[in-house]
Amino acid sequence: QVQLVESGGGLVQTGGSLRLSCAASGRTFSGYTMAWFRQAPGKEREFVSAVRWSGGIPYYADSAKGRFTISRDNAKNTVYLQMNSLKPEDTAVYYCAADRTKTDYRSVYREPYDYWGQGTQVTVSS
Repeated sequence: QVQLVESGGGLVQTGGSLRLSCAASGRTFSGYTMAWFRQAPGKEREFVSAVRWSGGIPYYADSAKGRFTISRDNAKNTVYLQMNSLKPEDTAVYYCAADRTKTDYRSVYREPYDYWGQGTQVTVSS
């Protein structure tokens, strides 16, 4: 059974940093694309960043470029999202997702994804 467990969320002031973690278990994730999405209150869930488990260039939403960095630790089966220079508009529930069918780079930015975590709350105070 695949499990994605996010952690690392919390309350931070504008300009602060957080590192989110997504611990993946239940299968071998080689060949999978691992992604972060977020959903703010009253808004649709949106893509933030993604990386292929096998490596290669990461993908970022425009809102994340230059501030967020996605990385993975294959030995720990964990994907990270380092978030710097946080803004109030980054406040959202952040979800980790995994999918093995994102062979077309354009599909990386869009749902659906096969597996989802339960989410972790990030709140940025002004």
